[in-house]
Amino acid sequence: MQPLTPASLNPAILNVEYAVRGELAIKAEEYRNQLKNPDHELPFDRVISSNIGNPQQKGLDQPPITFVRQIAALMEYPALATLAPTAFPSDVLARAAELQSEIGSIGAYSHSQGVPYIRHSVAKFIAERDGFTGHYAEYSDPNAIFLTAGASAGVSLLLSMLIASKNDGILIPIPQYPLYTAAIAQFEGKPIPYYLSSSTSAGWQTSVPDIREAIAKAKKEGTNPKALVVINPGNPTGSVLDRSTMDDLVKVCEEHSLVLLADEVYQDNLHARVDDPSVSFTSLKKVTHALQSPIPLISFHSTSKGVLGECGRRGGYFECTNISPEVRALIYKMVSVGLCPPLQGQIAVDTLVRPPKQGEPSYALWKEETGTIHKALASRTSTMTTRLNALPGVKCYPSPGALYLFPEITLSEKAVKAAKEKGKAADALYALELLDETGICVVPGSGFGQKEGVWHYRLTCLCPGVDEYVGKLEKFHKGWVEKYGV
Repeated sequence: MQPLTPASLNPAILNVEYAVRGELAIKAEEYRNQLKNPDHELPFDRVISSNIGNPQQKGLDQPPITFVRQIAALMEYPALATLAPTAFPSDVLARAAELQSEIGSIGAYSHSQGVPYIRHSVAKFIAERDGFTGHYAEYSDPNAIFLTAGASAGVSLLLSMLIASKNDGILIPIPQYPLYTAAIAQFEGKPIPYYLSSSTSAGWQTSVPDIREAIAKAKKEGTNPKALVVINPGNPTGSVLDRSTMDDLVKVCEEHSLVLLADEVYQDNLHARVDDPSVSFTSLKKVTHALQSPIPLISFHSTSKGVLGECGRRGGYFECTNISPEVRALIYKMVSVGLCPPLQGQIAVDTLVRPPKQGEPSYALWKEETGTIHKALASRTSTMTTRLNALPGVKCYPSPGALYLFPEITLSEKAVKAAKEKGKAADALYALELLDETGICVVPGSGFGQKEGVWHYRLTCLCPGVDEYVGKLEKFHKGWVEKYGV
């Protein structure tokens, strides 16, 4: 009998890398297990998982939104409405009853595209978000909306369909969320990087001339650009696109017949709402509609981010704009293979797009809870940015959105050489030694892509006790500089 070996598997998976759950995360989990032993000899008493935007993870402990959990509880166990009627506000009871009449038991499969009633709610949300004043279905067709197991499932599905040959390429921002390079590798396409620029005053910016240059270079090399990925607000940068840049991106897609993939899962994570109200999110759907552009657009959203932070429920959706009925039918065929997205995830989507309204019993608590989360993110981001920028060899650019900072770190030739001897990227060595000394797990910039000779790491703004947390980062960095120079 021949054993099952890596060589006997699909060779494409050998090229798949996913940095946010890679070597650092695995080592962090090993340390977490060691800490369970009271006789451990680690120099820290807890592991801080700053490597991934997972708000409700143990140790980060962002509290869930009460309204979301009350709806979820009643959908999971409808008898609670009778057994504990006073435990739930009247609007929660009414919403749960409404959903139950549409869905029935959440133990049953739903429509493969997602519960129709919830898709109509998503369409209303999109129209209201973008300021459309007519009937919502004229702006956002519920039949063009697909509920998914988180935004990642939708991204992977669309990439699998767009990449038709090994010469097909997908334009991705660098630095980028590693899902894109991983999925492109899995489906044997080619990543076409376009580099974001940065400055301490302006933060991270998208350069349309650089995108044009990347397209021209790819075509010259025999790669066929199929789609342009835009992450707004940015991950890992936290940048927010301005309207003129968005207009230009749409025009680029028109000129080169590109599908625009709009990753907008952080649209409700604007620290600027507290720090600088002039910064706001505009959807690429709104821009495309205003320009009356015919470009194919797929927009993604998720319950994992924003103030919900319900990562484990796997709720999300994507909307198809300017996608033909024939192509939508093929998308439906492919999602049908997976039967349906998780029902609790779909219910979470409903609470995302239909939060309590002013005057309803749940509104005051919802407003308090969401406001507290926004203020905490804004405060932590500001504190972390200021103190990291005070360290030698560190530049931390403004991050008006998302859940992350992406500081640039100057690493000496001595550090680069030491990392090379260990077979590591220099910022990976930095991140590993940070974990070993402090228990703080971050992701090296090399996992997201960066310009040659420039080093970063990504960390979340979700960690409570920010003064102690940043204090550990400061102490480690100063020790690193003493050891390797700057």
